[in-house]
Amino acid sequence: MTEPTHRDKGTLVLAFITGLSINGSFSVLFSAIVPFSIFPLIALGLAAWCLHQRYLNRAMPEGMPSLAAAFFLLGILLYSAIVRAEYPDIGSNFVPTILMVALIFWIGLRIKAGRK
Repeated sequence: MTEPTHRDKGTLVLAFITGLSINGSFSVLFSAIVPFSIFPLIALGLAAWCLHQRYLNRAMPEGMPSLAAAFFLLGILLYSAIVRAEYPDIGSNFVPTILMVALIFWIGLRIKAGRK
């Protein structure tokens, strides 16, 4: 038996990049500590547009929306942990790191269950 339509890795990567860039855009626009850069805004626009085009033109396999949402949340948490490590005045990165680890384990279980 062949594996059903393999997980669309492009959608997951785009969801991850969208999560990173949405948190980056929020940080550069509303945080005085993080210096301004236009690149998170450009990345957010391009990633969201590509993700929308992929959604319109391809059918999503079963279980893919929850994995894409998990990758989106993982991107948000990863950027938050990195910024908090770089600028400790913002606060501790303990909570985002713990949530990332739990989310990575959940993603691993979902991908492993999808292969069976």
